[in-house]
Amino acid sequence: MKPAPATSVQPTRVRHVILGITVAVYMITYMDRVIISTALPVMRQELGFSLMTAGVILSSFRWAYALFQIPGGWLGDRIGPRRALTLIVSWWSAFTVLTGLAWSATAMIVTQLFFGMGEAGAFPIATRSLSRWMLPSERGHAQGVTHAGSRLGAAFTRPLAVFLIAAYGWRSPFFAFGGLGLLWAALWFSYYRDTPEEHHGVNAQERELIHSATGGPRSKVGAPVPWRKILSSPTLWALCLMYACYQYGLVVYLDWFPTYLKESRGLTLAQMGVYSSLPLFAGVLGDLGGGWLTDMLLRHTGNIRRARRLVGIGGFLIAAAAVIPATLTANPKLCVALSCLAFGGLELTVGVSWAIPLDIAGDFAGSAAALMNMVGNIGGAITPTLVAYLAMRYGWNVPFMTGSALCLVGAAIYGKIDASKRIFPA
Repeated sequence: MKPAPATSVQPTRVRHVILGITVAVYMITYMDRVIISTALPVMRQELGFSLMTAGVILSSFRWAYALFQIPGGWLGDRIGPRRALTLIVSWWSAFTVLTGLAWSATAMIVTQLFFGMGEAGAFPIATRSLSRWMLPSERGHAQGVTHAGSRLGAAFTRPLAVFLIAAYGWRSPFFAFGGLGLLWAALWFSYYRDTPEEHHGVNAQERELIHSATGGPRSKVGAPVPWRKILSSPTLWALCLMYACYQYGLVVYLDWFPTYLKESRGLTLAQMGVYSSLPLFAGVLGDLGGGWLTDMLLRHTGNIRRARRLVGIGGFLIAAAAVIPATLTANPKLCVALSCLAFGGLELTVGVSWAIPLDIAGDFAGSAAALMNMVGNIGGAITPTLVAYLAMRYGWNVPFMTGSALCLVGAAIYGKIDASKRIFPA
C-alpha cells in the first residue's frame, strides 16, 4: 500500500489582513484632516476670521501633531500597537466631532490642538505595528499602500464634504466622519495582535515565513527605547531633514489648495471640491508606484541603499519641475493637471521614506519613525502660517515656487540617506 502523498500547507495571510486594516486607519487620518481645509472658505464667512487666523488654526493641529510624535511613537513601542492605536484613534475621533461644535476661532484652535495630539502617534505606531509582520521585501509596498490609502481617503472626502456642507452646513462633515474612527478602533482591538505568535489565525507556515525573513521571534513589547543609539544615527537625521522639505509641499496641497483654487483661480465651491481632490488621486498613484518601485529595485539589485535612494531622488525632482509651470500657467485646468504631476512626484518618495525606519531600526521603528515625523512636521507646522503670510504679502505664486526649491533640497538630502546602515544589529 502506497503512503498518502504529503500535502503542502500554504502560509496563512493574516499579515495582509492586518495591512488592509492599517490602510483603513491611514484613510481615516486624512479624511479627518481634510474636512477643515475643505470647509475653511465657508467657516471663514460664518465665523468671520481672516486668512492669517485660518493659518493659525491649521498650524495649531500641526504643532501638536509634530510635538507629540515622539510620545506617540514611544507609547506604541512601550505598550504595543494593539492598545496604543485603539487609544489614540478613539481620542482623535472624539475631537473630530468636537471640532464641529466649535463656535469661534479660539475654540477651533483648542480642538485642533487636541486633535493633533491624538493623530500624532498614528503613523509611528502603525509603522511599528507592521515591523513584526511584514517581510523586508514587502515593506516599501506596505508603506506605499498605507500612504496611498490616506491620500485616497482625502480625495474622496473632499467632494463628499462639499456635498454635506452644501446640504447641512459646515459642521456636518465633522460629525459624519468622527464615528468612523470609533468603529475602526473596535475592529483593530478585536483582530490585531502585537506578534504573530499571539494571533490565533496565523499557522506555523506563516510564522516561519515571517521569522525567517525578520530574524526570528522577538521579545514582547515593553523593552526600553534606546534613544542614545537612535539619536546617533546620521541616516535618521538626514531622513528627518528630508521629511521637513516633503512636509512643506504636502501641507500646501493638503491645507491650502482648496482655498487657492477658490480665491486665486476663481473656482466655485462645487468646482473646488472636485478639482482640489485630483492631486490627491495622483498622490495615490505616486504612493503605490514609489512603494512598488523601491521593492522591485531591491529584489533585482539586492542593494537597499540604491533601491531607496533612487526612488526618493526621482520623486522630488519630478515635483520640483512640475510645480513651476503649474504655478505660472493662466489656465486653471492646466494648473490642476500639472499640480497632479507635482503631487504625484512628491508622493513617490513617501513609501520609501517610511520604509527606511523599518530598514534601520527594526523593533524600534516606531520611535525612529516618530523622530522623522516630528522633525518633518515641525516644518509642516510652520508652513500654514508661512503660506498665508507669503500669499498675502507677495501673492500665491511665491508659496508654490518656494515648494519647488524645497523639493530640490529634498532630492539633495536623499542622496545622503543610506538605508543599509542599521542602527541595531540584524
